[in-house]
Amino acid sequence: MAAPAEPGHSPGFKKPPALLRLKRKRPGRRSDPAAAAAAEAAAAPAPRGSAAARRRNPFSSLDNAPRRAAAAPQPPAAAPAGGDPSAAPFWQFLEPACEEKPPGRAEPAESSDILALSQDLHSPVAVPKAPSSPRQEFPADWSIKTRVLFMSSQPFTWAEHLKAQEEAQGFAQHCRAAEATLPRSVQEPRLCTELRCAFQQSLVYWLHPSLPWLPLFPRLGADRRMAGKACPWAQDEALQQVLMSDWSLSFTSLYNLLRARLCPYFYVCAAQFSVLFRAAGLAGSAVPTAAVAPTTRGLREAMRSEGIEFSLPLLEGSRTRRQRSSEESLETDAAEGLGGGSSLEDAGEPAPSDDDDDGSFSWLEEMGVQDKVKKPDTISIQLRKEKHEVQVDHRPESLVLVRGSNTFTLLNFLISCRSLVAVAGPQAGLPPTLLAPVAFRGGTMQTLKARTVSGRARVQGGFEDVFSLEVLGPVLPHALHALTLVLGPAQRGDFRALLSPHEPSAAFNACPAPAQEDVQQDLPACGLHPKTLDQLRQCPTLGKSSIRLLEMKDYAYTWKA
Repeated sequence: MAAPAEPGHSPGFKKPPALLRLKRKRPGRRSDPAAAAAAEAAAAPAPRGSAAARRRNPFSSLDNAPRRAAAAPQPPAAAPAGGDPSAAPFWQFLEPACEEKPPGRAEPAESSDILALSQDLHSPVAVPKAPSSPRQEFPADWSIKTRVLFMSSQPFTWAEHLKAQEEAQGFAQHCRAAEATLPRSVQEPRLCTELRCAFQQSLVYWLHPSLPWLPLFPRLGADRRMAGKACPWAQDEALQQVLMSDWSLSFTSLYNLLRARLCPYFYVCAAQFSVLFRAAGLAGSAVPTAAVAPTTRGLREAMRSEGIEFSLPLLEGSRTRRQRSSEESLETDAAEGLGGGSSLEDAGEPAPSDDDDDGSFSWLEEMGVQDKVKKPDTISIQLRKEKHEVQVDHRPESLVLVRGSNTFTLLNFLISCRSLVAVAGPQAGLPPTLLAPVAFRGGTMQTLKARTVSGRARVQGGFEDVFSLEVLGPVLPHALHALTLVLGPAQRGDFRALLSPHEPSAAFNACPAPAQEDVQQDLPACGLHPKTLDQLRQCPTLGKSSIRLLEMKDYAYTWKA
Protein backbone atom coordinates (compact mmCIF):
# COMPACT_ATOMS: atom_id res chain seq x y z
CA MET A 1 0.00 0.00 0.00
CA ALA A 2 1.26 3.46 -0.88
CA ALA A 3 2.32 5.72 1.95
CA PRO A 4 0.11 8.74 2.69
CA ALA A 5 1.10 11.97 1.00
CA GLU A 6 2.84 14.58 3.12
CA PRO A 7 2.71 18.35 2.59
CA GLY A 8 5.53 19.55 0.35
CA HIS A 9 6.58 16.04 -0.64
CA SER A 10 5.81 13.68 -3.49
CA PRO A 11 3.13 11.07 -2.91
CA GLY A 12 4.33 7.91 -1.30
CA PHE A 13 3.92 5.80 -4.41
CA LYS A 14 6.56 7.87 -6.25
CA LYS A 15 9.27 7.05 -3.73
CA PRO A 16 10.36 3.51 -2.97
CA PRO A 17 10.07 2.36 0.60
CA ALA A 18 13.08 2.11 2.84
CA LEU A 19 13.39 -1.56 2.04
CA LEU A 20 14.21 -0.89 -1.65
CA ARG A 21 16.21 2.23 -0.90
CA LEU A 22 18.56 0.17 1.25
CA LYS A 23 19.35 -2.04 -1.72
CA ARG A 24 19.79 0.80 -4.19
CA LYS A 25 21.89 3.01 -1.95
CA ARG A 26 24.51 0.52 -0.90
CA PRO A 27 24.98 -2.11 -3.57
CA GLY A 28 28.69 -2.50 -2.83
CA ARG A 29 28.45 -2.65 0.97
CA ARG A 30 26.34 -5.69 1.57
CA SER A 31 26.59 -7.24 4.96
CA ASP A 32 25.88 -10.79 5.84
CA PRO A 33 22.76 -11.87 3.89
CA ALA A 34 21.28 -13.52 6.97
CA ALA A 35 21.72 -10.37 9.08
CA ALA A 36 20.33 -8.18 6.34
CA ALA A 37 17.33 -10.46 5.95
CA ALA A 38 16.68 -10.33 9.67
CA ALA A 39 16.88 -6.54 9.73
CA GLU A 40 14.54 -6.21 6.79
CA ALA A 41 12.11 -8.72 8.23
CA ALA A 42 11.86 -6.56 11.33
CA ALA A 43 11.30 -3.37 9.35
CA ALA A 44 9.00 -4.69 6.62
CA PRO A 45 5.37 -5.62 7.16
CA ALA A 46 4.53 -9.28 7.01
CA PRO A 47 3.67 -10.39 3.47
CA ARG A 48 0.19 -11.69 2.74
CA GLY A 49 1.58 -14.79 1.07
CA SER A 50 4.58 -16.28 -0.59
CA ALA A 51 3.59 -14.64 -3.87
CA ALA A 52 3.87 -11.17 -2.35
CA ALA A 53 7.66 -11.45 -2.17
CA ARG A 54 7.89 -12.38 -5.83
CA ARG A 55 5.69 -9.59 -7.10
CA ARG A 56 7.49 -7.15 -9.42
CA ASN A 57 7.49 -3.51 -8.34
CA PRO A 58 5.08 -1.75 -10.76
CA PHE A 59 6.71 1.65 -10.21
CA SER A 60 10.34 0.61 -10.76
CA SER A 61 10.59 2.45 -14.11
CA LEU A 62 9.87 5.89 -12.64
CA ASP A 63 12.57 8.47 -13.36
CA ASN A 64 12.71 9.63 -9.72
CA ALA A 65 14.27 6.33 -8.63
CA PRO A 66 17.74 6.96 -7.16
CA ARG A 67 20.71 5.92 -9.30
CA ARG A 68 22.64 2.86 -8.31
CA ALA A 69 26.31 3.43 -7.65
CA ALA A 70 28.68 1.89 -10.17
CA ALA A 71 29.91 -1.33 -8.64
CA ALA A 72 30.97 -4.73 -9.77
CA PRO A 73 27.99 -7.06 -10.18
CA GLN A 74 27.59 -9.56 -7.38
CA PRO A 75 25.67 -12.80 -7.55
CA PRO A 76 22.35 -12.69 -5.72
CA ALA A 77 22.12 -14.50 -2.43
CA ALA A 78 20.77 -18.00 -2.78
CA ALA A 79 17.75 -19.26 -0.91
CA PRO A 80 18.38 -21.51 2.08
CA ALA A 81 18.70 -25.15 1.13
CA GLY A 82 15.51 -27.03 1.61
CA GLY A 83 13.58 -23.96 2.70
CA ASP A 84 10.88 -21.82 1.18
CA PRO A 85 12.14 -19.43 -1.50
CA SER A 86 10.32 -16.62 0.29
CA ALA A 87 12.83 -16.94 3.12
CA ALA A 88 15.57 -15.61 0.84
CA PRO A 89 16.53 -11.93 1.00
CA PHE A 90 13.80 -9.78 -0.44
CA TRP A 91 16.07 -7.88 -2.89
CA GLN A 92 16.81 -11.13 -4.74
CA PHE A 93 13.37 -10.98 -6.32
CA LEU A 94 13.57 -7.26 -7.02
CA GLU A 95 16.81 -7.44 -9.08
CA PRO A 96 15.01 -7.18 -12.43
CA ALA A 97 13.06 -4.20 -11.15
CA CYS A 98 16.17 -2.36 -10.03
CA GLU A 99 18.05 -2.70 -13.30
CA GLU A 100 19.13 0.56 -14.85
CA LYS A 101 18.83 1.63 -18.43
CA PRO A 102 22.01 1.24 -20.48
CA PRO A 103 24.14 4.38 -20.31
CA GLY A 104 24.13 6.78 -23.21
CA ARG A 105 26.84 6.79 -25.82
CA ALA A 106 29.84 8.57 -24.40
CA GLU A 107 31.61 11.13 -26.52
CA PRO A 108 35.32 10.33 -27.08
CA ALA A 109 37.71 12.48 -25.12
CA GLU A 110 40.03 14.80 -26.99
CA SER A 111 43.06 13.19 -25.41
CA SER A 112 42.13 9.67 -26.57
CA ASP A 113 44.21 8.08 -29.30
CA ILE A 114 43.09 8.90 -32.82
CA LEU A 115 43.83 5.38 -33.92
CA ALA A 116 41.31 4.04 -31.40
CA LEU A 117 38.66 6.61 -32.37
CA SER A 118 38.62 5.65 -36.06
CA GLN A 119 38.16 1.89 -36.03
CA ASP A 120 37.13 0.26 -39.30
CA LEU A 121 33.59 -1.08 -38.91
CA HIS A 122 33.78 -3.23 -41.98
CA SER A 123 35.51 -6.50 -42.67
CA PRO A 124 39.29 -6.11 -43.08
CA VAL A 125 41.12 -6.71 -46.31
CA ALA A 126 44.74 -7.44 -47.00
CA VAL A 127 46.61 -4.17 -46.45
CA PRO A 128 50.31 -3.62 -46.00
CA LYS A 129 51.48 -3.49 -42.42
CA ALA A 130 54.11 -1.11 -41.17
CA PRO A 131 57.28 -1.86 -43.12
CA SER A 132 59.91 -3.68 -41.15
CA SER A 133 62.60 -1.33 -42.43
CA PRO A 134 62.23 2.47 -42.82
CA ARG A 135 61.72 3.85 -46.31
CA GLN A 136 62.47 7.13 -48.00
CA GLU A 137 58.82 7.63 -49.07
CA PHE A 138 55.40 6.62 -47.76
CA PRO A 139 52.60 5.37 -50.06
CA ALA A 140 50.06 7.72 -51.56
CA ASP A 141 46.92 8.06 -49.46
CA TRP A 142 43.89 9.31 -51.43
CA SER A 143 41.62 9.67 -48.42
CA ILE A 144 40.82 13.18 -47.18
CA LYS A 145 42.06 13.90 -43.68
CA THR A 146 39.94 15.98 -41.34
CA ARG A 147 42.73 16.41 -38.77
CA VAL A 148 46.46 15.83 -38.64
CA LEU A 149 48.42 16.09 -35.39
CA PHE A 150 52.18 16.36 -35.75
CA MET A 151 54.30 15.73 -32.63
CA SER A 152 58.02 16.21 -32.14
CA SER A 153 60.67 16.78 -29.53
CA GLN A 154 61.62 19.96 -31.42
CA PRO A 155 59.39 23.05 -31.03
CA PHE A 156 57.05 24.26 -33.78
CA THR A 157 57.50 27.94 -32.96
CA TRP A 158 58.62 28.58 -36.55
CA ALA A 159 55.02 27.94 -37.69
CA GLU A 160 53.54 30.67 -35.47
CA HIS A 161 52.68 34.26 -36.32
CA LEU A 162 53.77 34.46 -39.95
CA LYS A 163 54.62 37.95 -41.12
CA ALA A 164 52.42 39.61 -43.71
CA GLN A 165 55.20 39.43 -46.29
CA GLU A 166 55.77 35.72 -45.61
CA GLU A 167 52.06 34.97 -45.91
CA ALA A 168 51.79 36.91 -49.17
CA GLN A 169 54.90 35.18 -50.54
CA GLY A 170 53.39 31.79 -49.69
CA PHE A 171 50.20 32.63 -51.60
CA ALA A 172 52.22 33.88 -54.57
CA GLN A 173 54.32 30.70 -54.63
CA HIS A 174 51.16 28.62 -54.66
CA CYS A 175 49.52 30.56 -57.49
CA ARG A 176 52.72 30.46 -59.56
CA ALA A 177 53.38 26.78 -58.73
CA ALA A 178 56.84 27.75 -57.53
CA GLU A 179 58.96 24.95 -56.08
CA ALA A 180 60.39 25.67 -52.65
CA THR A 181 63.98 24.47 -52.24
CA LEU A 182 64.87 23.68 -48.64
CA PRO A 183 68.09 22.23 -47.15
CA ARG A 184 68.10 18.81 -45.54
CA SER A 185 68.17 20.36 -42.07
CA VAL A 186 67.38 23.93 -40.95
CA GLN A 187 69.34 25.01 -37.90
CA GLU A 188 67.18 28.05 -37.06
CA PRO A 189 63.68 27.36 -38.42
CA ARG A 190 62.18 30.47 -36.83
CA LEU A 191 64.57 32.70 -38.83
CA CYS A 192 64.20 30.82 -42.12
CA THR A 193 61.89 32.83 -44.37
CA GLU A 194 61.86 30.19 -47.11
CA LEU A 195 60.64 27.56 -44.64
CA ARG A 196 57.79 29.71 -43.32
CA CYS A 197 56.70 30.66 -46.85
CA ALA A 198 56.71 27.01 -47.91
CA PHE A 199 54.61 26.15 -44.88
CA GLN A 200 52.03 28.76 -45.86
CA GLN A 201 52.10 27.45 -49.44
CA SER A 202 51.31 23.89 -48.27
CA LEU A 203 48.14 25.01 -46.45
CA VAL A 204 46.34 26.38 -49.52
CA TYR A 205 43.43 24.64 -51.28
CA TRP A 206 40.51 25.73 -53.47
CA LEU A 207 36.82 25.39 -52.67
CA HIS A 208 33.40 25.87 -54.27
CA PRO A 209 30.86 27.03 -53.20
CA SER A 210 32.16 29.43 -50.58
CA LEU A 211 29.69 29.92 -47.71
CA PRO A 212 31.71 30.96 -44.65
CA TRP A 213 28.91 30.30 -42.16
CA LEU A 214 28.42 26.68 -43.29
CA PRO A 215 30.80 23.73 -42.78
CA LEU A 216 31.14 22.47 -46.37
CA PHE A 217 33.28 19.44 -45.53
CA PRO A 218 32.53 16.71 -44.76
CA ARG A 219 29.08 16.53 -46.34
CA LEU A 220 28.28 12.91 -45.46
CA GLY A 221 26.56 12.90 -42.08
CA ALA A 222 26.83 16.68 -41.67
CA ASP A 223 23.12 17.37 -41.12
CA ARG A 224 23.55 17.81 -37.37
CA ARG A 225 26.37 20.34 -37.76
CA MET A 226 24.40 22.27 -40.38
CA ALA A 227 21.13 22.28 -38.44
CA GLY A 228 20.02 25.76 -37.47
CA LYS A 229 22.26 27.53 -40.00
CA ALA A 230 20.82 30.13 -42.34
CA CYS A 231 19.91 28.52 -45.69
CA PRO A 232 18.01 31.12 -47.76
CA TRP A 233 17.91 28.81 -50.81
CA ALA A 234 16.06 26.00 -49.01
CA GLN A 235 12.62 27.33 -50.02
CA ASP A 236 13.66 29.38 -53.05
CA GLU A 237 13.76 27.27 -56.23
CA ALA A 238 15.02 30.18 -58.34
CA LEU A 239 18.01 30.62 -56.03
CA GLN A 240 18.68 26.87 -56.12
CA GLN A 241 18.79 26.96 -59.92
CA VAL A 242 21.27 29.85 -59.84
CA LEU A 243 23.51 27.96 -57.39
CA MET A 244 23.39 24.78 -59.47
CA SER A 245 24.12 26.67 -62.69
CA ASP A 246 27.17 28.31 -61.13
CA TRP A 247 28.26 24.97 -59.66
CA SER A 248 27.96 23.26 -63.07
CA LEU A 249 30.30 25.83 -64.60
CA SER A 250 32.88 25.27 -61.85
CA PHE A 251 32.55 21.49 -62.16
CA THR A 252 33.02 21.62 -65.93
CA SER A 253 36.00 23.97 -65.53
CA LEU A 254 37.71 21.52 -63.19
CA TYR A 255 37.12 18.60 -65.52
CA ASN A 256 38.55 20.52 -68.48
CA LEU A 257 41.65 21.35 -66.44
CA LEU A 258 41.98 17.70 -65.50
CA ARG A 259 41.74 16.50 -69.12
CA ALA A 260 44.39 19.08 -70.10
CA ARG A 261 46.59 17.71 -67.25
CA LEU A 262 46.67 21.14 -65.61
CA CYS A 263 44.77 19.88 -62.54
CA PRO A 264 46.00 16.55 -61.07
CA TYR A 265 42.79 15.62 -59.24
CA PHE A 266 39.71 17.02 -57.52
CA TYR A 267 36.90 15.85 -55.25
CA VAL A 268 33.12 16.20 -55.52
CA CYS A 269 31.60 15.83 -52.03
CA ALA A 270 27.81 15.38 -52.06
CA ALA A 271 25.38 14.62 -49.25
CA GLN A 272 25.14 10.91 -50.17
CA PHE A 273 28.47 10.06 -51.83
CA SER A 274 31.84 11.47 -52.91
CA VAL A 275 33.66 11.34 -56.25
CA LEU A 276 37.41 11.51 -56.88
CA PHE A 277 38.52 12.49 -60.40
CA ARG A 278 42.19 11.77 -61.23
CA ALA A 279 44.12 12.84 -64.32
CA ALA A 280 45.85 10.38 -66.61
CA GLY A 281 49.23 9.39 -65.19
CA LEU A 282 48.19 9.35 -61.53
CA ALA A 283 47.61 6.27 -59.36
CA GLY A 284 49.25 4.04 -61.96
CA SER A 285 46.58 4.67 -64.61
CA ALA A 286 47.28 5.76 -68.18
CA VAL A 287 43.74 7.18 -68.62
CA PRO A 288 41.62 9.55 -66.52
CA THR A 289 39.72 7.79 -63.74
CA ALA A 290 36.82 8.59 -61.43
CA ALA A 291 36.00 6.74 -58.20
CA VAL A 292 32.57 7.00 -56.53
CA ALA A 293 32.01 5.90 -52.92
CA PRO A 294 29.89 4.91 -51.15
CA THR A 295 27.24 3.86 -53.66
CA THR A 296 23.90 2.09 -53.64
CA ARG A 297 22.27 -0.34 -56.03
CA GLY A 298 19.95 2.44 -57.23
CA LEU A 299 22.84 4.73 -58.12
CA ARG A 300 24.68 1.95 -59.91
CA GLU A 301 21.57 1.03 -61.91
CA ALA A 302 21.12 4.70 -62.88
CA MET A 303 24.73 4.81 -64.09
CA ARG A 304 24.22 1.64 -66.14
CA SER A 305 21.08 3.07 -67.72
CA GLU A 306 23.13 6.10 -68.82
CA GLY A 307 25.63 3.83 -70.54
CA ILE A 308 28.45 4.37 -68.02
CA GLU A 309 30.78 1.39 -67.86
CA PHE A 310 32.30 0.83 -64.44
CA SER A 311 33.75 -1.85 -62.18
CA LEU A 312 33.68 -2.68 -58.47
CA PRO A 313 37.39 -3.29 -57.75
CA LEU A 314 37.11 -3.96 -54.03
CA LEU A 315 34.20 -6.37 -54.45
CA GLU A 316 35.85 -8.17 -57.35
CA GLY A 317 39.11 -8.37 -55.41
CA SER A 318 37.40 -9.99 -52.42
CA ARG A 319 35.72 -12.52 -54.72
CA THR A 320 39.06 -13.34 -56.33
CA ARG A 321 40.68 -13.87 -52.93
CA ARG A 322 37.85 -16.13 -51.80
CA GLN A 323 38.02 -18.15 -54.99
CA ARG A 324 41.79 -18.46 -54.73
CA SER A 325 41.60 -19.56 -51.10
CA SER A 326 38.91 -22.14 -51.89
CA GLU A 327 41.00 -23.51 -54.77
CA GLU A 328 44.04 -23.74 -52.53
CA SER A 329 42.05 -25.57 -49.85
CA LEU A 330 40.70 -28.02 -52.45
CA GLU A 331 44.20 -28.68 -53.75
CA THR A 332 45.43 -29.24 -50.22
CA ASP A 333 42.61 -31.68 -49.48
CA ALA A 334 43.25 -33.51 -52.74
CA ALA A 335 46.97 -33.76 -52.02
CA GLU A 336 46.40 -35.09 -48.53
CA GLY A 337 43.80 -37.58 -49.80
CA LEU A 338 41.17 -36.65 -47.22
CA GLY A 339 38.05 -38.72 -47.51
CA GLY A 340 39.43 -41.17 -50.04
CA GLY A 341 38.40 -40.49 -53.63
CA SER A 342 35.41 -38.35 -52.73
CA SER A 343 37.58 -35.23 -52.32
CA LEU A 344 38.84 -35.50 -55.89
CA GLU A 345 35.31 -35.84 -57.17
CA ASP A 346 34.15 -32.87 -55.12
CA ALA A 347 37.08 -30.78 -56.35
CA GLY A 348 35.99 -31.26 -59.94
CA GLU A 349 32.44 -30.11 -59.26
CA PRO A 350 31.79 -26.41 -59.79
CA ALA A 351 30.74 -24.40 -56.76
CA PRO A 352 27.06 -23.48 -56.60
CA SER A 353 26.44 -20.04 -57.99
CA ASP A 354 23.55 -17.66 -58.01
CA ASP A 355 23.90 -17.45 -61.77
CA ASP A 356 22.41 -20.94 -62.06
CA ASP A 357 19.00 -19.49 -61.26
CA ASP A 358 18.28 -18.52 -64.86
CA GLY A 359 14.54 -18.67 -64.46
CA SER A 360 14.21 -22.19 -65.92
CA PHE A 361 11.74 -24.42 -64.12
CA SER A 362 11.90 -27.48 -66.35
CA TRP A 363 12.51 -29.65 -63.32
CA LEU A 364 9.01 -28.80 -62.09
CA GLU A 365 7.57 -30.13 -65.34
CA GLU A 366 9.53 -33.34 -64.94
CA MET A 367 7.95 -33.81 -61.53
CA GLY A 368 4.51 -32.93 -62.86
CA VAL A 369 3.85 -30.16 -60.32
CA GLN A 370 4.41 -27.13 -62.54
CA ASP A 371 0.79 -25.98 -62.04
CA LYS A 372 0.75 -26.50 -58.27
CA VAL A 373 3.86 -24.51 -57.35
CA LYS A 374 3.89 -20.71 -57.46
CA LYS A 375 6.86 -19.59 -59.52
CA PRO A 376 8.86 -16.53 -58.44
CA ASP A 377 8.54 -13.49 -60.62
CA THR A 378 11.36 -12.01 -62.67
CA ILE A 379 12.09 -9.25 -60.15
CA SER A 380 12.57 -11.77 -57.33
CA ILE A 381 14.95 -13.81 -59.46
CA GLN A 382 16.96 -10.70 -60.34
CA LEU A 383 17.14 -9.61 -56.70
CA ARG A 384 18.38 -13.05 -55.74
CA LYS A 385 21.13 -12.85 -58.33
CA GLU A 386 22.16 -9.40 -57.12
CA LYS A 387 21.93 -10.07 -53.39
CA HIS A 388 25.71 -9.89 -52.99
CA GLU A 389 25.79 -6.56 -54.79
CA VAL A 390 22.97 -5.17 -52.62
CA GLN A 391 24.72 -6.25 -49.42
CA VAL A 392 27.67 -3.93 -50.09
CA ASP A 393 25.56 -0.75 -50.30
CA HIS A 394 27.00 2.13 -48.24
CA ARG A 395 30.15 0.09 -47.54
CA PRO A 396 33.68 0.57 -48.88
CA GLU A 397 33.20 -2.45 -51.14
CA SER A 398 30.56 -0.47 -53.06
CA LEU A 399 33.32 1.71 -54.60
CA VAL A 400 32.61 2.29 -58.30
CA LEU A 401 35.54 2.89 -60.67
CA VAL A 402 35.04 4.65 -64.03
CA ARG A 403 37.86 4.85 -66.57
CA GLY A 404 38.69 6.64 -69.79
CA SER A 405 36.00 8.38 -71.83
CA ASN A 406 33.32 7.15 -69.43
CA THR A 407 34.44 9.86 -67.00
CA PHE A 408 32.97 12.48 -69.37
CA THR A 409 29.67 10.58 -69.39
CA LEU A 410 29.85 10.51 -65.61
CA LEU A 411 30.32 14.29 -65.61
CA ASN A 412 27.07 14.81 -67.54
CA PHE A 413 25.31 12.24 -65.39
CA LEU A 414 26.28 14.01 -62.16
CA ILE A 415 25.20 17.42 -63.45
CA SER A 416 21.71 16.08 -64.21
CA CYS A 417 21.52 13.58 -61.31
CA ARG A 418 18.68 14.42 -58.94
CA SER A 419 20.17 12.52 -56.02
CA LEU A 420 23.28 14.73 -56.16
CA VAL A 421 21.51 17.46 -54.16
CA ALA A 422 19.46 16.76 -51.04
CA VAL A 423 15.76 17.65 -51.31
CA ALA A 424 15.11 17.80 -47.56
CA GLY A 425 17.01 18.54 -44.39
CA PRO A 426 19.67 21.15 -43.62
CA GLN A 427 21.51 20.43 -46.91
CA ALA A 428 18.43 20.82 -49.11
CA GLY A 429 19.24 22.68 -52.32
CA LEU A 430 22.95 23.04 -51.49
CA PRO A 431 25.26 21.97 -54.37
CA PRO A 432 28.09 19.52 -53.64
CA THR A 433 31.44 20.76 -52.43
CA LEU A 434 34.31 20.92 -54.93
CA LEU A 435 37.84 20.54 -53.51
CA ALA A 436 40.93 20.98 -55.68
CA PRO A 437 44.65 21.70 -55.23
CA VAL A 438 44.72 24.34 -58.01
CA ALA A 439 42.64 27.35 -59.01
CA PHE A 440 39.53 26.92 -61.17
CA ARG A 441 36.58 28.98 -62.34
CA GLY A 442 34.41 29.99 -59.39
CA GLY A 443 36.83 28.52 -56.86
CA THR A 444 37.76 30.33 -53.65
CA MET A 445 41.20 30.16 -52.10
CA GLN A 446 41.10 28.69 -48.59
CA THR A 447 43.78 27.75 -46.06
CA LEU A 448 43.94 24.96 -43.53
CA LYS A 449 43.85 25.97 -39.87
CA ALA A 450 47.11 25.34 -38.04
CA ARG A 451 47.94 25.89 -34.39
CA THR A 452 50.83 24.88 -32.16
CA VAL A 453 50.64 23.43 -28.64
CA SER A 454 53.44 22.66 -26.18
CA GLY A 455 53.38 20.63 -22.99
CA ARG A 456 55.14 18.09 -20.83
CA ALA A 457 54.62 14.35 -20.96
CA ARG A 458 55.42 11.82 -18.27
CA VAL A 459 58.14 9.36 -19.27
CA GLN A 460 60.16 6.80 -17.40
CA GLY A 461 62.29 8.69 -14.97
CA GLY A 462 60.59 12.08 -15.15
CA PHE A 463 59.06 14.44 -17.71
CA GLU A 464 59.99 15.60 -21.18
CA ASP A 465 58.87 18.47 -23.38
CA VAL A 466 56.43 17.56 -26.15
CA PHE A 467 55.53 19.93 -28.98
CA SER A 468 52.65 19.48 -31.40
CA LEU A 469 51.26 21.10 -34.53
CA GLU A 470 47.57 20.54 -35.27
CA VAL A 471 46.24 21.01 -38.81
CA LEU A 472 42.46 21.10 -39.28
CA GLY A 473 40.36 21.09 -42.42
CA PRO A 474 40.13 19.01 -45.58
CA VAL A 475 43.76 17.90 -45.80
CA LEU A 476 44.09 16.72 -49.40
CA PRO A 477 46.70 14.11 -50.47
CA HIS A 478 49.11 16.67 -51.90
CA ALA A 479 48.88 18.83 -48.76
CA LEU A 480 49.87 15.93 -46.48
CA HIS A 481 52.96 15.22 -48.56
CA ALA A 482 53.84 18.92 -48.83
CA LEU A 483 53.64 19.27 -45.04
CA THR A 484 56.02 16.35 -44.55
CA LEU A 485 58.47 17.96 -47.00
CA VAL A 486 58.45 21.10 -44.83
CA LEU A 487 58.50 19.37 -41.43
CA GLY A 488 61.42 17.10 -42.33
CA PRO A 489 64.04 19.88 -42.45
CA ALA A 490 62.33 21.95 -39.74
CA GLN A 491 62.16 19.11 -37.18
CA ARG A 492 65.56 17.64 -38.16
CA GLY A 493 64.03 14.47 -39.57
CA ASP A 494 62.21 13.45 -36.40
CA PHE A 495 58.44 13.75 -36.00
CA ARG A 496 55.29 11.66 -35.74
CA ALA A 497 51.83 12.31 -37.20
CA LEU A 498 48.42 11.00 -36.11
CA LEU A 499 45.90 11.22 -38.95
CA SER A 500 42.10 11.26 -38.77
CA PRO A 501 40.74 10.30 -42.20
CA HIS A 502 37.25 10.92 -43.50
CA GLU A 503 36.21 7.26 -43.38
CA PRO A 504 34.07 7.11 -46.57
CA SER A 505 37.00 8.48 -48.60
CA ALA A 506 39.36 5.68 -47.48
CA ALA A 507 37.94 3.46 -50.26
CA PHE A 508 39.62 5.75 -52.83
CA ASN A 509 42.87 3.91 -52.08
CA ALA A 510 41.74 1.02 -54.27
CA CYS A 511 44.01 0.48 -57.26
CA PRO A 512 42.31 1.98 -60.38
CA ALA A 513 44.52 0.40 -63.07
CA PRO A 514 45.40 -3.11 -64.25
CA ALA A 515 48.79 -4.33 -63.09
CA GLN A 516 50.15 -4.58 -66.64
CA GLU A 517 49.18 -1.05 -67.70
CA ASP A 518 52.06 1.13 -68.87
CA VAL A 519 51.88 4.76 -67.72
CA GLN A 520 53.58 7.29 -70.00
CA GLN A 521 51.70 10.48 -69.08
CA ASP A 522 53.49 13.62 -67.91
CA LEU A 523 51.97 16.32 -65.72
CA PRO A 524 54.70 18.97 -65.62
CA ALA A 525 52.44 22.02 -65.15
CA CYS A 526 49.85 20.67 -62.72
CA GLY A 527 50.97 22.86 -59.82
CA LEU A 528 52.39 20.18 -57.51
CA HIS A 529 55.90 19.70 -56.13
CA PRO A 530 57.86 17.18 -58.24
CA LYS A 531 58.33 14.87 -55.25
CA THR A 532 54.63 15.04 -54.44
CA LEU A 533 53.78 14.26 -58.05
CA ASP A 534 56.10 11.26 -58.03
CA GLN A 535 54.35 9.92 -54.95
CA LEU A 536 50.86 10.34 -56.45
CA ARG A 537 51.94 8.55 -59.63
CA GLN A 538 52.40 5.30 -57.73
CA CYS A 539 49.67 2.68 -57.77
CA PRO A 540 47.73 2.72 -54.45
CA THR A 541 48.57 -0.17 -52.13
CA LEU A 542 46.37 0.56 -49.10
CA GLY A 543 43.18 -1.14 -50.34
CA LYS A 544 40.21 0.30 -48.46
CA SER A 545 42.35 1.43 -45.52
CA SER A 546 44.21 4.68 -44.95
CA ILE A 547 47.33 5.73 -43.08
CA ARG A 548 46.58 6.37 -39.41
CA LEU A 549 50.11 6.76 -38.05
CA LEU A 550 53.07 8.25 -39.93
CA GLU A 551 56.50 8.57 -38.35
CA MET A 552 59.77 10.01 -39.60
CA LYS A 553 62.99 9.09 -37.86
CA ASP A 554 66.41 9.94 -39.28
CA TYR A 555 64.66 11.19 -42.45
CA ALA A 556 63.05 7.78 -43.11
CA TYR A 557 59.33 6.96 -42.92
CA THR A 558 57.42 4.21 -41.20
CA TRP A 559 53.62 4.07 -41.17
CA LYS A 560 50.65 2.06 -40.01
CA ALA A 561 47.30 1.71 -41.81
